[in-house]
Amino acid sequence: MINKIVQSMADAMAGIKDGSTVLIGGFGAVGQPDQLIEALIEQGAKDLTCVANNAGTGRQGLARLMELGRVRKIICSFPRSAGSVVFEELYRAGKIELEIVPQGTMAERMRAAGAGVPAFFTATSVGTILAHGKEHREFQGRTYVMEHALKGDVALIEAWEGDRWGNLTYRASGRNFNPVMAMAADLTIAQVMHVRELGELVPENVHTPGIFVNRVIHVDRGPAWA
Repeated sequence: MINKIVQSMADAMAGIKDGSTVLIGGFGAVGQPDQLIEALIEQGAKDLTCVANNAGTGRQGLARLMELGRVRKIICSFPRSAGSVVFEELYRAGKIELEIVPQGTMAERMRAAGAGVPAFFTATSVGTILAHGKEHREFQGRTYVMEHALKGDVALIEAWEGDRWGNLTYRASGRNFNPVMAMAADLTIAQVMHVRELGELVPENVHTPGIFVNRVIHVDRGPAWA
């Protein structure tokens, strides 16, 4: 019987190694797997490369992981945003590496990894510092830059509901980077607000098929999220 539901955060985090590339879903606080990030902090893996939309806010979650010295490199679209104090402190001190990737390019790099596409060409970033050192090619009179697929060892994602096979549905804008990140990692761990019985999820509404998900953990975020 396939049952991907785990009973504890320790089980969810089992096997994450030092030096891993960790994809972290969410757009700011929306769709962000807060409890899984906290569990990763407790788990202890270090020397991580983290991929996220931004570089964390305040001193909790991803920012806390960085503050503890556990993140070697951050790959994101918006490293400086309201409350990104930890990243700015670390970057000025030369204690963290940064790779800036335009938002759409980052999503496509992960989608490509999930689809088995090693690289692709895009016009985004042509003529900017972000394109330095990358292969350029002209198609139909327009210049494009080559971007490589972005694969993760681990993806931490949040979904609205899921079943024991790992099928997931997202709610509204919670469906941001989570689906492509789920596809792009060797180990995908999902925190879900609601666990449904097999057959309760409408097939047409399944945004991430269970084949891309390895572990599911129920996280009740309270009545405000019901």
